[in-house]
Amino acid sequence: MTVIGMGIPTVRRGAVPSLDGRPEVPYLLDKFGRVAKDLRVSITEKCSLRCTYCMPEEGLPAIPQDQLLTSSEIVRLVGIAVHRLGVTEIRFTGGEPLMRRDLEEMIAGCTRAVPGIPLSMTTNAVGLEHRAAGLAEAGLSRVNVSLDSVDRAEFAQLTRRDRLPSVLRGIRAARAAGMSPLKVNAVLMPQTLAGAVDLLAWCLAEECELRFIEEMPLDADQEWARNNMVTAAQLLDVLGTRFDLAEVGRDDPSSPAEEWLVDGGPATVGIIASVTRSFCSDCDRTRLTADGTIRSCLFSDHEVDLRSALRLGASDEEIAQLWRGAMWNKWAGHGINADGFVPPERSMGAIGG
Repeated sequence: MTVIGMGIPTVRRGAVPSLDGRPEVPYLLDKFGRVAKDLRVSITEKCSLRCTYCMPEEGLPAIPQDQLLTSSEIVRLVGIAVHRLGVTEIRFTGGEPLMRRDLEEMIAGCTRAVPGIPLSMTTNAVGLEHRAAGLAEAGLSRVNVSLDSVDRAEFAQLTRRDRLPSVLRGIRAARAAGMSPLKVNAVLMPQTLAGAVDLLAWCLAEECELRFIEEMPLDADQEWARNNMVTAAQLLDVLGTRFDLAEVGRDDPSSPAEEWLVDGGPATVGIIASVTRSFCSDCDRTRLTADGTIRSCLFSDHEVDLRSALRLGASDEEIAQLWRGAMWNKWAGHGINADGFVPPERSMGAIGG
């Protein structure tokens, strides 16, 4: 049985995933021919902000410390992912990764374990100004900053925290530390749509790559409604009032962002239309939750427990086989637009982006 608490399953029993029909290949193949090469590692459920489309006002329930993956366990799993499963990109997520005091140690350990593999982080950048140099020295090569508005009042309303100045200082500190390209991710919300032009103008001036994301039904309060979401088409109409946009599409089919040249280039703006222009058929991601499970899709509540295997003495190859099984059984897509769609039990803050 699974007991749910604010979007985080607090009890779970995961069966060993079936490998029936799977070819004998080392990489993370699924039944639809997709290969996962991009690993998202959630390292905490804690966050310094309370964005309305992600977190409840009081935050998510704490993961008990003994259920949270340790820094050394994360380093080991990242090594297995790269050396045995063919993963070529690692991104650390949360909650908010900066809430982990051992983040620099974790990054340095992964740098040693998988030299040459790019290590990036999705962050809200609150407090990043104090740690950017140390993280870059540890081996972090790039950051994606979640920033939905450069209007201080709008930012405070959306995040329930008045921390915009800290975020902007963090972005500049990351750039000064050599983390590039520096990307900004903005979730499309009705209350910030009018300010999208100002956000794009700010990102152009600050040499940040901006990507807008359609809001998905992953909020902990489960208030998402299709008729209240801002679509990519609506955003393009608003941006078109100030900028000349020319569609260039996707450089990589597995990239979720469709790109538009801004005023003839070279700068671009990206739009991740997860709801209205699904890209599930090209998905190349695999996700490790902060409490040690593999999640093959943001919207699938089926998880495979690697933490227990780690702590019971499983070999690297035994863990790799569990991981292969988890991804082999990945479903075709999220089904947001299908009749009877049910949002996942875990919210975005509990899964990791």
